[in-house]
Amino acid sequence: MVKRVAVILSGCGVYDGTEIHEASAVLVHLSRAGAKVQMFAPNADQMHVVNHCEGKPTEEKRNILQESARIARGDVTDLVKLNESAFDAVIIPGGFGAAKNLCDWAVKSKNCAVQPDIEKLIKAFHKAGKPLGMCCISPVLAAKILPGCELTVGHDKECDKWPYAQTAGAVREMGCKHVNTDVDKAHVDAKNKLVTTCAFMCNAPVHQVFDGIGVMVSETLKLA
Repeated sequence: MVKRVAVILSGCGVYDGTEIHEASAVLVHLSRAGAKVQMFAPNADQMHVVNHCEGKPTEEKRNILQESARIARGDVTDLVKLNESAFDAVIIPGGFGAAKNLCDWAVKSKNCAVQPDIEKLIKAFHKAGKPLGMCCISPVLAAKILPGCELTVGHDKECDKWPYAQTAGAVREMGCKHVNTDVDKAHVDAKNKLVTTCAFMCNAPVHQVFDGIGVMVSETLKLA
């Protein structure tokens, strides 16, 4: 049976939207698995727009849905139209957009608020027993909405390879279980049907990130 998967985007570009390599990896692995994909994004302004050459915010304003259309080759739908009953699973790639546009983790860390439509869809899929796949920073969305869940954002000891390891500590402070997991692997929380992988939370070659996302996609589809 063909699996129907909703992929949630948060803009276009690592510093203020969806990480493009991660989105591409998700889509390639879903395509290879024969899944039917539909992409969604919030129809709202980004938290801010970042000059990706300089890594600095600008005065420009951009719309999350319109920016996500760059990744989706135009075929992206307003998130408010997502109906959980039409899909077998949902996957949320990372990038700072997940922490700025889908929630405000980038500003408030563990005290963040999740965008209402994102919270609604995560709760709906979880209640229906349908799997959620997340990578990079996006697992913090699950940490906020599914108390006590198990997830990974990589490792919990900060070093050159793991520059964002403090995120694991914040996740634990939220009452969730963080599981140290290498970049080319994924962690499966079978109870909550939550599959996570660290992706670019690790300073790793892009092919290892690609492989880890492949494991996440595969395990998510197994639970669907």
